[in-house]
Amino acid sequence: MPRLLASNEHLDYIAALLDDIFRIPGTKIRFGLDALIGWIPGIGDAMTGIASFLIVFASWRRGAKGVTLARMIANVLLETAIGAIPVAGDVFHVIWKANRRNYRLLLREREQPGASTSRDWTFLAVLLLAVIAAAAIPIAILIWLLRSQVTIPLPS
Repeated sequence: MPRLLASNEHLDYIAALLDDIFRIPGTKIRFGLDALIGWIPGIGDAMTGIASFLIVFASWRRGAKGVTLARMIANVLLETAIGAIPVAGDVFHVIWKANRRNYRLLLREREQPGASTSRDWTFLAVLLLAVIAAAAIPIAILIWLLRSQVTIPLPS
C-alpha cells in the first residue's frame, strides 16, 4: 500500500477549509475559502482549483479507480470553470462544494471500491453532453443567423 501523504483527517480539513469552514449567521449556509478567494480577479479560481487537486492527488496515490478520479477531476474543473463567472460563480462555489464531494468520493472508494461506478459514468456522460451542447448551440444559432441574413443572388 502506498504511503499516505495526507490522512483522512487532513483531507477532511482541506475540504472544510475550501468549502464549508464559515457559516452565514442565522442560516445553514456554509462556505469556505474557495468562495472567498474566487473574488480575486484572474487568479482566484485558478488558485483554489489547484488546491482542490490535493484531494484528487491523494485519491490517485491511494489507488482510486480511474472513473472515480475522472469524476473528481470533473468536479474540480466544473467548479473552476463556472466559478470564473463573476458573482454567479461564487454562488456556485457555495452550492457545488467540489472538495467536499471529492472527499466523500474518496471515502466511498475506500470503503466500497467500485460501488457506484455506473453513477460515476452517468455523471461524466451527462457532463460531456452538457459541454457539447454548450458549444454546439451557439454555433448552430450563429450558422442559422448567417444563413438567414445572407442572400445569394441567383444567376440570370
